[in-house]
Amino acid sequence: MDINNSIVYQKAYKFAIRIVKAYKYLTEEKKEYVSSKQLLRSGTSIGANIAEANGGISQADFRAKMSKETLETKYWLSLLKDLDYIEEKAFESIHKDADEIGKILFAIVKKTEKN
Repeated sequence: MDINNSIVYQKAYKFAIRIVKAYKYLTEEKKEYVSSKQLLRSGTSIGANIAEANGGISQADFRAKMSKETLETKYWLSLLKDLDYIEEKAFESIHKDADEIGKILFAIVKKTEKN
C-alpha cells in the first residue's frame, strides 16, 4: 500500500500546512518563539513520519512512528491555548484535526498489530 497517497497522509499534509501558518502567526504576531517551535516540529513531523513509515521499516518502527507526534502536538496546542497565545476557536479547530489524524493512525497501528 502506498501510504503517501492515503487519506491519512493527505490529512497530515494539510495539517502540517496549518501548523506552519500557526507558527508564522505565533512568531510574527504574538512574538512567541519557544512553544511554537515545538508545535512546528511535532505538527509537521506527523506527515513526515507517515511518509517514512512507507519506506519498508519494521512493524515495531511503524507503530512507534505513528503514535507519538499527534499526542505531542495536542500537548503544545493545549499549552499555547492556556497561555493565551491561541484563541479557543482556533484551538478547537486545529485540535480536532489533530485528534482525527490521531484516531486514524491509532486504527492503522491496531490493524498492523493484528497482522
